[in-house]
Amino acid sequence: MTRYNVTSDLASDYIHNGEISATIEYAKANAKNNSLINDVLLKAAEGGGLSHREAMLLLETDEWDVWDRIYSLAREIKQRIYGNRIVMFAPLYLSNYCVNGCVYCPYHAKNKVIPRRKLSQEEIRREVMALQDMGHKRLALEAGEHPVQNPIEYILESIDTIYSIRHKNGAIRRVNVNVAATSVENYRLLRNAGIGTYILFQETYHRDTYERLHPSGPKSDWSYHTEAMDRAMQGGIDDVGIGALFGLYDYRYDFVGLLMHAEHLEKVYGVGPHTISVPRIRPADDINPADFPYAVADDVFRKIVAVLRLAVPYTGMIISTRESRQCREQVLDVGVSQLSGGSRTTVGGYADSIGVEDKSAQFDISDNRTLDEIVGWLLSLGYIPSFCTACYREGRTGDRFMSLAKTGQIGNCCAPNALMTLQEYLQDYASPQVSELGKRAIASELNMIPSDRTREITRQRLDDILNGKRDFRF
Repeated sequence: MTRYNVTSDLASDYIHNGEISATIEYAKANAKNNSLINDVLLKAAEGGGLSHREAMLLLETDEWDVWDRIYSLAREIKQRIYGNRIVMFAPLYLSNYCVNGCVYCPYHAKNKVIPRRKLSQEEIRREVMALQDMGHKRLALEAGEHPVQNPIEYILESIDTIYSIRHKNGAIRRVNVNVAATSVENYRLLRNAGIGTYILFQETYHRDTYERLHPSGPKSDWSYHTEAMDRAMQGGIDDVGIGALFGLYDYRYDFVGLLMHAEHLEKVYGVGPHTISVPRIRPADDINPADFPYAVADDVFRKIVAVLRLAVPYTGMIISTRESRQCREQVLDVGVSQLSGGSRTTVGGYADSIGVEDKSAQFDISDNRTLDEIVGWLLSLGYIPSFCTACYREGRTGDRFMSLAKTGQIGNCCAPNALMTLQEYLQDYASPQVSELGKRAIASELNMIPSDRTREITRQRLDDILNGKRDFRF
């Protein structure tokens, strides 16, 4: 019988089934222990994060006054670290060829109905130019796992192609990568290719369920998949993004597993995950969410996001167009800091069929608005849409980013960078209505930059952007 060991190199030790089960039982037993809950809330207010047991205790409570405090604290902590900024990105699907048997994903190898497609480098160029014409600067690269169709050489060539494209005033300045678990050597190749964050979802941390949902293919190996982030770190990628697909198993189990994974990375490598994603199971082609009895309701989903924000305050939280406008608005309010916009989950969906989803989609999109509509929506809610990629390009990754975030210094870089990239968007891509909203937001936010010198440099660079210059960064 193994014991829980946060620093072990074995996934079964640091994602320890016994510890997760004990944590859930502890939370249930103390869900009405107001004194203990109050102590945890006081600790959360200090902004240093919470342990997986403390976070699970908060998630389990059903007291409305406690939830008022949790939501309020989540807003306060997010504002303290991220301000009003919401980072924008889009996924780019390269190929839906896949050898895995994942029963919740239409890319699974036994699906003989879905049209299979792999983009050529010329097709990638067209996709990227279409994304640049929207105004995107940051992409998340997606591909099915297939050693013949999608080898690491194809991924690396695609990254080179994306970075090489300059179209009008457009440029993709950072490529994040969400591809299958791989070797330390391949992670080193991805790092040398200049990727931003390496992203991989665990799907579910519950091993028995994971193995049942992944009956065949390389992804069926729970340990190899779970330990991927360790190999990525060992390969020199110090910005990694984790996530669970909520609805595959009991949300409590996966919530605790996510936090234990983050704690492991922090303890072993000195830096936790750069991002945490919180997708929920969605319909697509031959996948019916009704087949999954652990579906997570909107109110519970919002609670998960809020407590994650308290538990890992410095970690970026991502929500995609899987979720509706209403749901995205609710979780933006309590913790989410990164948002996709104008997304297509089809291979070739940007250049070939803008606005049209087909049977090759990985999942159905709930928020079908254009990027410009989403930018305008965020501005109307008081947020600053940010297309910034400066931290990656200035080497502020891993522990360097976290040290700046924890001391509050990151705002001196992020706030002006967000405003300058927003100015670029307004100048090059925005509709007249969105442009007017953005101008007012920039004028207001500019005055909130604390450093006089930084504020004046930012003001000058904003003027330079209006006069045709591009790509400034702190």
